[in-house]
Amino acid sequence: MKKILDFKTVCECNRNLGCKTWHPRVSIINLENLNLKQEAVKFDFYTILLIEECPNSCCCGRKYYDFSNTTMVFLMPGEIFRMSEENTLPDKGYLLAFHPNLLSQTSLKSHIQNYTFFQYRKEEALHLSQRETSKITCCLENIEDELHHPIDTHSNTILSKHIELFLDYCTRYYERQFITRENKNKAILKTAEKILDDYIASGRLQSGKLPTPYHIAGKLHLSAAYFNDLLKFETGKTWEEYFQFKQLEKAKHLLQKNDNSPIAVAKQLGYPNVQYFSFIFKKVTGCTPNDYRHSQN
Repeated sequence: MKKILDFKTVCECNRNLGCKTWHPRVSIINLENLNLKQEAVKFDFYTILLIEECPNSCCCGRKYYDFSNTTMVFLMPGEIFRMSEENTLPDKGYLLAFHPNLLSQTSLKSHIQNYTFFQYRKEEALHLSQRETSKITCCLENIEDELHHPIDTHSNTILSKHIELFLDYCTRYYERQFITRENKNKAILKTAEKILDDYIASGRLQSGKLPTPYHIAGKLHLSAAYFNDLLKFETGKTWEEYFQFKQLEKAKHLLQKNDNSPIAVAKQLGYPNVQYFSFIFKKVTGCTPNDYRHSQN
């Protein structure tokens, strides 16, 4: 028995999951009573799982501070998924599949990468309220309605616009989830700050090895995409802006010590040279490192 069920096309997915194909690049599949024997499944197209009954010991990261009506998981093309040790796919819910080729010559193609939740882990799933679930279900019904329309020259455009609206609502609800997880997120950022402080203190910056969001996210057991979005939502800064801010904060601290010259500080904090360090420092603080040093001492 194959351990991984590999779906190359939407039609193949429909055939194996017992669903009629209304369009070769888009499908909505009812997940009830599938009883798959494989341990995992691989989709070579965008896949969204709408899970109606996620167990209390939720493998999708739901906690007491999250809504519990419905859970959504987003998969990139080529991603392998396994719901749990007992189930390959959810016991109840729906699957929305759409092939990247559908997006050709549509507006969605140019910004599908902006929906960064496709790069989140399963444990970073979206958890919906009853009202949010109703709106998402309405979007699925609109897609389903268009799928039953005979295919014509407008089909791809209309389907992609329905999917785009669907994804825009998911973006809104993920931002709402960041709000309802405010206390948890602040604790995550506090831990991230400690990890970054330890990295700077380790001296690795002197060799030019700058920390990446992948490094910090890995320490936090998060995907880099989720960490980046959380950081942006909570601080308004990208990773590059946040790291530069932390570098300068550390630089100010080091310059307050008499034995630290701008050259030594620039080297310790991983700047390519003292000239670049001075340029950035003055641009942000309004004074040169030397002037700041003298004013503090």
